[in-house]
Amino acid sequence: MCLSVPAKVISVNGDNAVVSVSGTEYTASLQLVDDVNPGDYILLHTGFALQKLSEEEALETLKVFEEYEEFNKELDQMEKETGEHIV
Repeated sequence: MCLSVPAKVISVNGDNAVVSVSGTEYTASLQLVDDVNPGDYILLHTGFALQKLSEEEALETLKVFEEYEEFNKELDQMEKETGEHIV
């Protein structure tokens, strides 16, 4: 299974961009996507921009990731409290 994440484009230099994912910056190849500009959102997978996303799509996806992270923290806490493996 592969996972790609929404990233905000900070700067563009030729076929590469500096992007931000939750405040951490990465370099992304833009060879697979046209017309990417600072402020755009892209779907990032293993250093490649796969497609552009609307800001709304990107923020909604990031919100789901945050909810999933909180759910995992709750499960971890329940496991510590009960000593049982959950899920």
